[in-house]
Amino acid sequence: MASTHKPEVVLYHAQGCHLCERALEQVRGLREELGFELREVDITGDSELEAAYREWLPVVEIDGRRRFTYHVQLGPFRRAVAQAAAES
Repeated sequence: MASTHKPEVVLYHAQGCHLCERALEQVRGLREELGFELREVDITGDSELEAAYREWLPVVEIDGRRRFTYHVQLGPFRRAVAQAAAES
């Protein structure tokens, strides 16, 4: 039976972060192809999120697991989303 689980991808980003802008563009471009839910979290001005994520931005989590920091590698991203979909 095929899985109907849609993995959740969370991308933490901040204003003025050029790596974040690239990551957002890449991940948004893959959303329809790979069928995942995307939640974009702007950490700007949130002291708790700033402390947790600022030095690693952008941060991409798939189903709650940190998978990418600084750069999104498209091949590994596709595999990680497919793996998350298969695990549920």
